[in-house]
Amino acid sequence: MGYRNLRACITDLERSRQLVRVDQEIDPDLEAAAVHRRVYRAGGPAVFFARVKGTPFPMVSNLFGTPARARFLFRDALDRVRKLVELKTDPGNLRRRPWRYWDVPLVLWGLRPKVVHRGPILAHETTVAQLPRLKCWPLDGGPFVTLPQVYTEHPDRPGWANSNLGMYRVQLGGNEYEPGREVGLHYQIHRGIGPHHAAAIRRGEALRVNVVVGGPPALALAAVMPLPEGFPELAFAGALGGRRVQLVAPRPDHLPMPAEADFVISGYINPTETKPEGPFGDHLGYYSLTHPFPVMKVDRVFHRPGAIWPFTVVGRPPQEDTSFGELIHDLTGPVIPTVIPGVHAVHAVDAAGVHPLLLAIGSERYVPYAGRRTPQELLTTACAILGQGQLSLAKYLFIAAKEDDPGLDVHDIPAFFRHVLERVDWEADLHFHTRTTIDTLDYSAGMGLNAGSKVVVAVAGPKRRELGNVVPSELRLPDGFSEPRIAVPGILVVRGPRHPGMTEVDTPPDVDQLAGSLSTQHSALGTFPLVVIVDDSEFVARALNNFLWVVFTRSDPANDVHGVGEFVRRKHWGCRGPLVIDARLKPHMPPPLEEDPAVTRRVDALFARGGPLHGIEG
Repeated sequence: MGYRNLRACITDLERSRQLVRVDQEIDPDLEAAAVHRRVYRAGGPAVFFARVKGTPFPMVSNLFGTPARARFLFRDALDRVRKLVELKTDPGNLRRRPWRYWDVPLVLWGLRPKVVHRGPILAHETTVAQLPRLKCWPLDGGPFVTLPQVYTEHPDRPGWANSNLGMYRVQLGGNEYEPGREVGLHYQIHRGIGPHHAAAIRRGEALRVNVVVGGPPALALAAVMPLPEGFPELAFAGALGGRRVQLVAPRPDHLPMPAEADFVISGYINPTETKPEGPFGDHLGYYSLTHPFPVMKVDRVFHRPGAIWPFTVVGRPPQEDTSFGELIHDLTGPVIPTVIPGVHAVHAVDAAGVHPLLLAIGSERYVPYAGRRTPQELLTTACAILGQGQLSLAKYLFIAAKEDDPGLDVHDIPAFFRHVLERVDWEADLHFHTRTTIDTLDYSAGMGLNAGSKVVVAVAGPKRRELGNVVPSELRLPDGFSEPRIAVPGILVVRGPRHPGMTEVDTPPDVDQLAGSLSTQHSALGTFPLVVIVDDSEFVARALNNFLWVVFTRSDPANDVHGVGEFVRRKHWGCRGPLVIDARLKPHMPPPLEEDPAVTRRVDALFARGGPLHGIEG
């Protein structure tokens, strides 16, 4: 069976030597996060902070810090949940191999939460001021809850069956929040809480909210699962945890809360009241800036005996949430072909911030008798992918035909890009969606929250070109551009001048100058279909993850995709020479995340000889 509560999980990790204790006092203001990042980078254990400055509660982090440990935590249930997915993918499996699914009824029994009259969470109350004041990055606007499970119910259809449990960040103080009485609630578009909030606004009434912290690890994973609308996360948590989730309510007019939770901040949000929330160092590797978001009025703060405050740190990927992503792919990957016909695989690339970049493989079966194969079914498939849940937030979707290489793997990123660049026809294979929605945390378009563009690059057919892997000796760059390097075969990155900022023209003058110069160098660029302008070409070319992060978080397709010999014909944009992506930092973008060197030096002692973390390098 899975863990009943967080304490049982920590005990198991300590017994199996996958957790280390730090008994020295740690400041939750930057120090705890600095320790976490260093341990995570080293692939180290979970870390239990026994003494935390300013709070009576201990903290724990890096619980899911490696994919192996994340799978260890759910080892008792993963196989059974996979069996449910198999039956969802092909119900005929039950008839063909009934013995394999003998334990599925046990999983189904765990789907339904159990309402109880008492539970550990009701044992004690505290205040917001007594909670750990975790601050992860120097410019954060205040302390945040980084592993919250935000629980709401649909105002029109109350009850757990129409509930949502989502991981939306919670700001505990700072800005204009009334200390101890108000906290900020930031949720992004396409999140399950949105329909509940919209219904409350329509009804003109407050929306009750519980912010759950801790409890069985299955609750945290359920809160980030991209479940279909109408399938409650509490049910999935029961299946994943191997036991029914117990729910208890302090009063009939309050929302139920997990009986085994460590903390619950209970309150409500008024329909249309907002206050500034942020900044916050986020998972794209930059700060999300201060914007108005719902403010939660706090009624009560509950905690169980011996409560422990779990936390994580987000930032430029990979981070601990990468393990969540791998588990989600393990569990849901086989379902994708059943949801979107013609799709064989989709990969949301973690190193690029997940949402900015999707790689996909589909079928190209339209008019198979045609002499020359071009993307047709792939375009239908691409539209379907961009209509699916959080996949709809993607900016760049590269999709290739399985028939051209049955062994193509979306997780082998260099091979996938090589396959695409060998075949792409920039005159025909780019398909833009402008003035649409993107990730709330992505500022690359300079159009405000949730606004930007998308591009689909669809390729099918035989190879068109060989790809270069050496900078051409005859390449000549105009003034201001320098240091050409190879990122991956076929992709040339060049250092450009500082970006001039938004202009009244579609293409910045310096990009026009570069494109004009490249247009005369056909012999030098014939094997390089993609040129990328960056601020530091050595950094970008140094590692694949650097390339993925810089290019796809710092560019917006409609603003920053240009080309040599570009044209518009019947409202279709294309180019006759290499594609040019401007991936420089723009003045309207927030700064990248950087640690405070003084804090880094302070925590060095924990990793030095004699310290509790000695031997963990990061």
